Amino acid sequence: MRDGALHAVFTKRHDDLRRHAGEISFPGGRQDDDETDLRLTALREAQEEIGLPSTRVELVGALQPTPTIATNYAVHPFVGLIEPGFQWTPSAGEVEAVLEFDLARLRAGFGRQRLTRRGVPFRTDVYVIGEHLIWGATARMLSDLLARIPPDGG
Repeated sequence: MRDGALHAVFTKRHDDLRRHAGEISFPGGRQDDDETDLRLTALREAQEEIGLPSTRVELVGALQPTPTIATNYAVHPFVGLIEPGFQWTPSAGEVEAVLEFDLARLRAGFGRQRLTRRGVPFRTDVYVIGEHLIWGATARMLSDLLARIPPDGG
């Protein structure tokens, strides 16, 4: 919550990464072999990617598992509340920037676009916020989140 509005936190990945270069995503990543609880994976990844200690997050629920098309993963997203004013510490090797967008602005940025990836054109749901484009699994997770939260943020 900031300025009276709920916000979502995203990462913009570095443009020179081998996978998902320059894309906007939620903080997260793969489960380590020794992890048995996906909630702990999500919290660990948030700390690694954006410097968010698990003690600063109140997990409030989970979204539907979301399949990825290109990599054939099932992403298990979790939703948490974070006190406003936290100073992000992006992972130097992976995260170019941490982005916060209020939910109303995200809703207003929804649309469908024709994109081309690896030479294949397709139409997909997207969220456009200024020069930022959210698409793919992140857009599907965001749609699930926005469907569960009333537009007035209640």
